[in-house]
Amino acid sequence: MKSLSVVIGSDHAGFAMKEQIREYLKALGVQVEDAGCHCTESCDYPDFALAVGEKIRSGICQRGVLICGTGVGMAIAVNKIPGIRAANVFDVEIATLAREHNDANVLTLGSRFLDLEKAKEIVQAFMDTEFAGDRHAKRVAKIAEIEKKYCPGSQV
Repeated sequence: MKSLSVVIGSDHAGFAMKEQIREYLKALGVQVEDAGCHCTESCDYPDFALAVGEKIRSGICQRGVLICGTGVGMAIAVNKIPGIRAANVFDVEIATLAREHNDANVLTLGSRFLDLEKAKEIVQAFMDTEFAGDRHAKRVAKIAEIEKKYCPGSQV
């Protein structure tokens, strides 16, 4: 996990958990960029989903973590960016499978539904797991083809 560059972001509902997950990743030796937000004042989650997605799409970071109240809004927003495969996860096994089978590059978490220890376990599994490739690579390539169809001109 130490060679990964991770970008993390949240809205106001996920701010406290983001701060704790960011420090957790740093303690593990992971390079972490913080895309905001930076307080608990009400803000718009799509802004932070976009910032995280753009860091990954550009290649600056390999993986991302987004946290809002449910994780759903962040997943919807960031999945609009070609090349992003975000998974809204509430379970360690799903985090592992999202990486192994779907090559998910963004993890979204719901701060209102996860305690910090469970969130850390999910983040650890997401960061430690590699894409299995093989038969799954064909499926991920089909996702990229869908993106090309509906986002012509984008570099997926």
